[in-house]
Amino acid sequence: MSPLLELHAQGQRVWLDNLSRTLLCEGVLKRMVDEDGVAGVTSNPTIFFKAISESAYYREDLARLKSDPKLSTEERYERLAIPDIEAACDLLRSLYEKTSGEDGYVSLEVSPALAYDAGKTVAAAQRLRAAVGRDNLLIKVPGTPAGVIAVEELIGKGLSINVTLMFSLEHVREVAQAYIRGLARWTEGGGEARKVKSVASLFLSRVDTLVDRKLDAIGDEALALRGKSGVALAKLAYQEYKSIFKGAEFARLAERSARPQYMLWASTGAKNPAYSDVLYVEPLIGPETINTLPDATLAAFRGHGRATLTLERDVDAARQQFEALTRRGIDMGQVGEILQAEGVKLFAQSFEQLLGLMAEPVKETA
Repeated sequence: MSPLLELHAQGQRVWLDNLSRTLLCEGVLKRMVDEDGVAGVTSNPTIFFKAISESAYYREDLARLKSDPKLSTEERYERLAIPDIEAACDLLRSLYEKTSGEDGYVSLEVSPALAYDAGKTVAAAQRLRAAVGRDNLLIKVPGTPAGVIAVEELIGKGLSINVTLMFSLEHVREVAQAYIRGLARWTEGGGEARKVKSVASLFLSRVDTLVDRKLDAIGDEALALRGKSGVALAKLAYQEYKSIFKGAEFARLAERSARPQYMLWASTGAKNPAYSDVLYVEPLIGPETINTLPDATLAAFRGHGRATLTLERDVDAARQQFEALTRRGIDMGQVGEILQAEGVKLFAQSFEQLLGLMAEPVKETA
């Protein structure tokens, strides 16, 4: 059995952190669903920029859209991206139905330019949800302070949400509380709790990139702490998840068949080539979690990954890692805030690049 299928047996779902018409039109995504147990798909502006700029499958539609001066660059982008999202949702629909809404989701992100505007984020999320019109769509909303307000509002309206750009235990707690408050509003208004799905996407490799840089500056014994902070963060976040969603706080909603907000491990491609290419997979295998993998990481785990329950091993060591970082003046809450601001900025830059692609003149063909 493929190690990826064994993850499913351990209670963890694998999502693909990629989407393009090449994957859809050439049957690659379907094979991953059928053979690797891929149970969901995530997208973001960087992924769509790469897809649209590199794949010939967009060329004709993009030229047609550019020929219409009435369309804004963002409208052109959405008219390219939304059909891909719809096609992926339709491909995963049978899985969504077979699992009664546990699996089979596709994520579409609101514009990163709205990351600090709760009202506009809510409006954009509702508009995109209506445009796609699929129950197995997750709208991606950043876990910024404004995004957290928007998450509560959107969950309260019955939308399913993937909360993205989370980098700290503080983010995990804040997002979980927003989900619970929103779900309470939804059910108190007569909504069916089971119809709402939410995941909390915790970014990992970027944490190690920043923390390692700080440790390099300190030097000496601090260097032994490198490459361990992302995994430690995820292990501690899972303990937070259990405390919140397996305790009294969520019990009343659980009685109404509400779904807990699963932790999702994001940014799982190791950025440091000295580290294992499955660093953010093998140590983080546990039930009621999702790991969203870029193509290379998925292939690496398929090739040589070991699928055993590991997520609740070495939790004390994870706490000791955080304590050791604190003693050296590294505040992991502050690290999370820095990374979130950087993440918003990087996604906004990718989105601007993407819109620039929509504005370029049509290339003449010989």
